[in-house]
Amino acid sequence: MEDKIIEGLAYALPALVTGGVAYLILGRFIEQDNKEKTFNALVEKKRESLPVKLQAYERMLLFCERINPSKLLLRVNPIGDDPDNYLQLLIGNIEQEFEHNLVQQLYISEDSWKAVLAAKLAIIAKLRSTADNVSTAKDLRENVLIDYSQEESPANTAIGFLKQEVKKLI
Repeated sequence: MEDKIIEGLAYALPALVTGGVAYLILGRFIEQDNKEKTFNALVEKKRESLPVKLQAYERMLLFCERINPSKLLLRVNPIGDDPDNYLQLLIGNIEQEFEHNLVQQLYISEDSWKAVLAAKLAIIAKLRSTADNVSTAKDLRENVLIDYSQEESPANTAIGFLKQEVKKLI
């Protein structure tokens, strides 16, 4: 009887070891295959989303260019001589551009969005502070242009930040 048990174990033990090894190898193979599929899906997703992200960065860069005071003042001429009306026209133009590009925040980094938003707010604040000290729309234009010829525009700072972010993507 003991011989039959030993003989049965002699057949069963190698079969169990072989089955265990096959189970481990098959498990690792399936795990590796799942990791590869996940990686390929991630690569595909990034490849598909990159053009959308780049387009969003392009649009935000264009927004910064359009709100740059030196370009904004050349594009938006005063209707009358009242500096408050001209200020409202300039701010309205900036806000309209901003609302047009609001959805781009989904596709750019949070830091990039903060840089663009900070540039917008800084430019509006500068326009308001300059408007408080002038009596005509022409004076407002001249003073803003003089101020920004002496210091860098927040829009240029945001543009530099956006360019750095794009370099990271590419």
